[in-house]
Amino acid sequence: MLFAIDVGNSNIVLGIFDGNILVHQWRIPTVRNVTADEFDAVVNDCFIKSGIDTSGIVGTVIASVVPEVKASLDRFILKRLGHTPHWIDTASFPDMLTHYTAPSEVGADRFVNAVAAFSKYRKSLIVIDFGTATTFDSISEKGEYLGGAIAPGIMISSEALFDRASKLPRIDLSVPPEKAIGIDTKSSMKSGIVFGYAALVDGMVRRTRKEMGTEAGVIATGGLAGIMMNIAETIEKVEPDLTLEGLRIIGERWLDEAG
Repeated sequence: MLFAIDVGNSNIVLGIFDGNILVHQWRIPTVRNVTADEFDAVVNDCFIKSGIDTSGIVGTVIASVVPEVKASLDRFILKRLGHTPHWIDTASFPDMLTHYTAPSEVGADRFVNAVAAFSKYRKSLIVIDFGTATTFDSISEKGEYLGGAIAPGIMISSEALFDRASKLPRIDLSVPPEKAIGIDTKSSMKSGIVFGYAALVDGMVRRTRKEMGTEAGVIATGGLAGIMMNIAETIEKVEPDLTLEGLRIIGERWLDEAG
């Protein structure tokens, strides 16, 4: 089995793969000052409740955008599983050429998403990840990582509005608005945030396709991808486990090369 860990700014997603099959998945909050013992307690509880025999885990692969957790996760993996994890960067999958001026600046999650997306679709793509930030990543028809864009995530944007405008209430964004023209403050806010963000997505996709010179496919992942799929006009497919799948692909390559 392969243990895949995606460390994001807000959440850590953990997955266990048995071959190509994602057999278990958990989501826990990201704590930047977490100790190895604290992480061990939380994750071991997940293992026990799911009946995971950790002796069957032969490797661990990690994509992280939170450098502060590296030492604790290294200690946890070594203590609990008896091996050293592989931390993803753009050198982890040389099959994907990176056009970033400084490849080391590409977020591991963005690169992993690109690997997974191209491995599945084998065509030019725009991958949108709705996380703490919303990222747009472009992949050529040859499978090259071209670069992309980073925008504030929809929740960060919303929190800024709630915090700065004292008369505006917090609203639930999990249910999309019915109309663009709100008839009260809450429906007006929901319309502006959700439909406005969908317009941002569609505008970025159209501009990116023009620069790429292809009618690139558009896939989405991340927490709000399902909601945005039904609102943004350009999203063609939602892949909820895209990052974990990319970790599996890279992890299997790493294990094969390690012998």
